[in-house]
Amino acid sequence: MTMPVLALVGRPNTGKSTLFNALTGRQTAIVGPEPGVTRDRIVGEADWGGLEFQVIDTGGIDFADNDIQRLVQRQAEVAIDTADVLCLVCDVKVGLSDLEFKISDMLRKSGKPVVVAVNKVDQPGDEPDSFYAFYELGFEHVYSISASHKLGLPEFLDAVTEPMKSIASDDISDEPITIAVAGRPNVGKSTLCNALIGEARSIVSDIPGTTRDAIRTLVENEYGRFHIYDTAGIRRQSKVTGKIEFVSVLTASRSVKSADVCLLVLDAIDGPTAQDTKIAGIAHNEGIPVIFLLNKWDAVNHSEISQFEMEKRLRARFPFMLYAPVLFISAKTGLNLPRIWPLLLRSYEAARRRVTTSLLNEVIAEAVIQHPTPQKKGRHLKIYYATQVSTCPPTFVFFVNDRKLVHFSYERYLENSLREAFDFDGTPIRIQFKGRAARDEKASKVTPY
Repeated sequence: MTMPVLALVGRPNTGKSTLFNALTGRQTAIVGPEPGVTRDRIVGEADWGGLEFQVIDTGGIDFADNDIQRLVQRQAEVAIDTADVLCLVCDVKVGLSDLEFKISDMLRKSGKPVVVAVNKVDQPGDEPDSFYAFYELGFEHVYSISASHKLGLPEFLDAVTEPMKSIASDDISDEPITIAVAGRPNVGKSTLCNALIGEARSIVSDIPGTTRDAIRTLVENEYGRFHIYDTAGIRRQSKVTGKIEFVSVLTASRSVKSADVCLLVLDAIDGPTAQDTKIAGIAHNEGIPVIFLLNKWDAVNHSEISQFEMEKRLRARFPFMLYAPVLFISAKTGLNLPRIWPLLLRSYEAARRRVTTSLLNEVIAEAVIQHPTPQKKGRHLKIYYATQVSTCPPTFVFFVNDRKLVHFSYERYLENSLREAFDFDGTPIRIQFKGRAARDEKASKVTPY
């Protein structure tokens, strides 16, 4: 497989080589305070979240009319042409200059994804006003970092590697979607897995095991390729007896945490239980999409309880997972099993959905108009802007005047607004609030909603 390539580009002395060394983990690039230390392209390798990619460090571009600068600019142009993702490295202490606009035009003409790294921010998350000026360049992804102290890199790397995933998948072919079938013992997990595998058009491979292992089967059907894990029943810790069962429960929990989507099987006869809540919490806390499958619905006396009443009970048990779809099934008779596949895909895609910053802020502005921000002791919550920093689960950062003014009910309102606008049904989403110091608030040129 061909490695995706990231090119670091910018004017001289913005910290490109320091960032290169931080990403590659080695002192390949020479770092110094004088401009123009790096003249040739330097290539290294980096890894983020299991995705390997190449990093190209280029010399600083200042468009000077001399032979050395023309060579540096030519090398940078080759790097831009070679790369899959481009990073414009800027210096927050110097601020935005005409050079950034000229270099931005070069990058924009390439038609490739661009991430702006505003370097030398002492405390990413508490940015000076000069940081916000870099949004004038017109790029969606702008991140504050300190390359020398390796601060702010996780969010930056999430943005850099997101477009690389589709590039890498072109070479890998379609990577199977990993599905964990989880639940308490004897709720019908293995019967469900057998039914799902039987529905698949072809069984590509099967890894044998027992119900004490996570049995994995790779299947293909009209919806795609799936790794289906039939996990051991997860019981209450007090009910776990013996080392083998302890290990099997641990393996099941790990399978849930590493899955793309979790099918949580519940016994419709028993209804949702406290142990079901704990299992769901494992997936929710890891940001894994969950689909509730109420199995054995064919054996329930429908004159005693309807689907509506059962779902109401389930929602009361899982108030923190209102996003998770509910399906009433029978693994034994096949009731509603075909409906599982499209739900899987919908949840999988929702967890990977990315929203542009401009559209995101339009939705937030409208939400604030419909439901104004709360106030506390005479102070109103001000939302300056928001941006999506990662996926799986979709995670958003809201920049506000004081995060202490954010009431949980308003946070839930904002979450629901995002879900409705961008179809995030089926996946958890995360919202983080970052406050700004009072002096920054007074000096801000950004008009709050």
